[in-house]
Amino acid sequence: MSDLITADLVLLDENLGETRFDVIAKLAQAVVNAGRATDFEQLYAAAEARESKTDTGIPGGIAIPHCRSAAVTEPTLAMARPNPAVSFGAKDGPADLIFFIAAPDGADQAHLKLLSTLARSLMKKSFTASLREASSAEEIVELVNGALGVGEKKAEAKPAEAAPAASAASAQETPAASAPVKKIVAVTACPTGIAHTYMAADALKYAAEELGYDLKVETQGSSGNEKLTQADIDAADAVIFAVSVNVRERNRFAGKPFVESPVKRGIDEPKEMIAEALAEAENPNGARVAAAASSGEDSAGATEGAWGSRIYKAVMTGISYMIPFVAAGGILVALGFVFEAITVPNLGDVNTKAILDSATLFNLGDVHWTLYLGAVLQTIGSFGLGLMVPALAAYIAYGLAQRPGIAPGFIAGSVALAVNAGFLGGIVGGILAGLIAYALGTLKLPRWLGSMMPVVITPLVTSLVAGLAMYLLLGAPLAWVMTTLQDWLTSMSGGSALLLGLILGAMMASDLGGPINKAAYLFATAGLSSGATVNQEIMAAVIISGMVPPLAMALATTLRPKLFNENERENGKAAWLLGASFISEGAIPFASADPARVIPSTIVGGAIAGAISMGAHVASPAPHGGIWIIGLAQNPLMFLAAVVAGTVVSALLYVVLKSMGARSKASA
Repeated sequence: MSDLITADLVLLDENLGETRFDVIAKLAQAVVNAGRATDFEQLYAAAEARESKTDTGIPGGIAIPHCRSAAVTEPTLAMARPNPAVSFGAKDGPADLIFFIAAPDGADQAHLKLLSTLARSLMKKSFTASLREASSAEEIVELVNGALGVGEKKAEAKPAEAAPAASAASAQETPAASAPVKKIVAVTACPTGIAHTYMAADALKYAAEELGYDLKVETQGSSGNEKLTQADIDAADAVIFAVSVNVRERNRFAGKPFVESPVKRGIDEPKEMIAEALAEAENPNGARVAAAASSGEDSAGATEGAWGSRIYKAVMTGISYMIPFVAAGGILVALGFVFEAITVPNLGDVNTKAILDSATLFNLGDVHWTLYLGAVLQTIGSFGLGLMVPALAAYIAYGLAQRPGIAPGFIAGSVALAVNAGFLGGIVGGILAGLIAYALGTLKLPRWLGSMMPVVITPLVTSLVAGLAMYLLLGAPLAWVMTTLQDWLTSMSGGSALLLGLILGAMMASDLGGPINKAAYLFATAGLSSGATVNQEIMAAVIISGMVPPLAMALATTLRPKLFNENERENGKAAWLLGASFISEGAIPFASADPARVIPSTIVGGAIAGAISMGAHVASPAPHGGIWIIGLAQNPLMFLAAVVAGTVVSALLYVVLKSMGARSKASA
């Protein structure tokens, strides 16, 4: 096994730049110069992406930037002691001890365990003090090897030194000797699983020891896991999740009081997390791990987070559940139009109801079979589209109140549809039903009455209150807003069509499945069932511009693969299919890692695609499907041209911006 660190990987008392990325660039270049990585741009891009997700600075003037990259040929540790110190996001100030961990994608467990050991050693004050006092790179290497147990000099600090005995000042925080010792279990995990996972585990252990609590930790990292037993979990008073990824086998903790924060908070504020977890345990209405949380979905139901965040998440939940209704219903309607058009080119002459009233499958009479089949498909699809608003409202209410909110949400959404309040009414009705159902669920009632609440009383009372509010008070003003929006849409379909395409395209490409994207999509689907050409043109512009972001990321990783790390290149391959299928979220891995370059690039490309689509009068009777529904579209050649133009512009712009950033870091 080769040494993780050598003297040429140590930068002591140098001015390494003003920002953390300047320091990372210098350390990445040192790794390349030492022959331990093949490509600076690829290594730096991986490190920059990881640092952009979460600050790697921790209390005590320490930072541990780290990444995995296919450019790294062997696990490597580079160290900097910059002068002046540089901020890596820690609350207590800039870092003057910086360890850069560069791991290859296929690093072996032995090397990863050593890197994790180093991360834990940095929690020891005597070790960090020795690093600050070292006068040469060789001395640094000796100290690090000692901490890793691979050199002649062993680390001087024992694990117990990192957890100082409770002082008189903290004695008041320690439970009385006669009281039962509180038992806590914790899970720590970070995306890379090398450093923060184990540092958070140690920080929580040391804090619990100082406070007088019994705490056991499960580390879900890359260098071996310390797994909790079910007996440990069952005996625990509370659970701490210090994680930046989904907890594996989360259902093991079902029903336990818990607190959850990013892994870095476990390092920065371990005592605060312990206190919050125990407070949840003492609160009868505190957060509990949901029984169905094994998939990593919402773990606290409606009890988690601030109200603004909870309502936002609920609306996004409603939209995600609504889209299958829109997609299935809309495509069936579109197929119905196609079959009808085989017989009657001018669909305005088709009376679907009259066709179904005068013909049956076994007695078509004078009706052509394609016309009859088209009418049937259009009718079935209309039922699906008709459920769009009720489903939206139902699952918004579900997002706020779980299962007791579903039925009242459906009813409130149906009322919104009846009073012509459209999707805005569905959103308002769903939120209203969800809040009422949630409030009823918090009431403290006798057991005999409580058992009736979710099945009878909550749906009845919520449906009554929300339904009356929608019908008598909110329906009319919401319907006026929807009518005004529809009139504005129609007015822009002429000379302002290009402008409308630019606006909708930019919205679709701005937040990649977020609220702005979804607002544009709902706007487009609102009038689609009418079959009006203007609504179909809007739908086409939205679909085309929504395809652009993932396709652009896929093209960018293909054009300049060296600018991207292995994970990004793999995401780029998947983005081809996601983009072609109109799943804008396929670009999220790129946007989350590099938003300053990705988002402007996708907005420009999406706006261009939307404008071309509207200007060429491309129309889609189907609300979803991406490239796979091009056969249903009007002017399919321009459909393709708009997609290609937007994709190429976005991809080239992103490559240029990313290349400029990489060059500036390399020359810093």
